[in-house]
Amino acid sequence: MDKKISRSVRPPQARQILGGIGNTTLWRWVREREDFPRPRKIGPRVTVFSLDELIAWRDAQKETA
Repeated sequence: MDKKISRSVRPPQARQILGGIGNTTLWRWVREREDFPRPRKIGPRVTVFSLDELIAWRDAQKETA
């Protein structure tokens, strides 16, 4: 029963975590980049991203740059 709890963030917070990118850039990355974290719909008008996945992806991009 030691389930890891993942925190979620909404798209505006996700954009800030990724360096203040624009809304269009965020959704283009979702569409075009297979390695980008997948958003999750948790309600009819609520989409979230996993905070851990976003940070891991962001940090991996710094390593390849």
